[in-house]
Amino acid sequence: MRVSKVPFQSQILNRQMPVAIYGHFGVPVMVFPTANQDFEEYERQGMIDCLADFIDQGMIKLYCISAINGESWMNRKISPSERAFRQALYDRHVTDELVPLIYRDCLARSLPIATVGSSFGAYHAANELLKHPEIFRWCIGMSGIYDMTAYFEGRYDQNSFENNPLDYIPRLSDGARLQALQRCSINIVCGQGPWERVEWSKQLPRALARKGIDHNFDLWGHDVAHDWPWWKIQLRQYFPRLFG
Repeated sequence: MRVSKVPFQSQILNRQMPVAIYGHFGVPVMVFPTANQDFEEYERQGMIDCLADFIDQGMIKLYCISAINGESWMNRKISPSERAFRQALYDRHVTDELVPLIYRDCLARSLPIATVGSSFGAYHAANELLKHPEIFRWCIGMSGIYDMTAYFEGRYDQNSFENNPLDYIPRLSDGARLQALQRCSINIVCGQGPWERVEWSKQLPRALARKGIDHNFDLWGHDVAHDWPWWKIQLRQYFPRLFG
């Protein structure tokens, strides 16, 4: 397996945001880590070994990136407006810096990209596709949270609105964006076992359904926990289904 660790300096975030690339060919998959983890989380958790056959076959090429949740949404030392502003910068980092990096690495001017994330990473995976369906075509969000209202503390601004799917999806009126979303594969996956918050995962499918946006809400059994062993099983089912 080809593995590359790219020491990327983000001009937008003014900090190092390295990227781990696994594979030589295949659908480019941008992987968002959980909570405030980093670009090597999939490797530490054994996910790369779990998906090695798909990577070696050229089905997928993983681009594992870092998060700044500890400096944005989860940072209680700054105001809610500053948290939302930092999330907006992170969104720009993804689209204006990481997407071009993927294009360069794949020797392409443009190509559809998939997003994947678990827990807090599922929020980012969904948020990026829902905001930018002209860039991203597939999303797999596992055991996710999709409503950032708890981090607003009653205060609200444009950055809050534009980065909270449960706010902007019901108000979508851009016909071109809605058409682009209809071409996407949106997959929201959640178990009903230990540590899962099923009500959090149900909110986004409800909002998508009300807007007539096609999606797949896949609710697994009561033995399925909010944990890595199950996320490995879920991705091993979804990657061949979407990219095989």
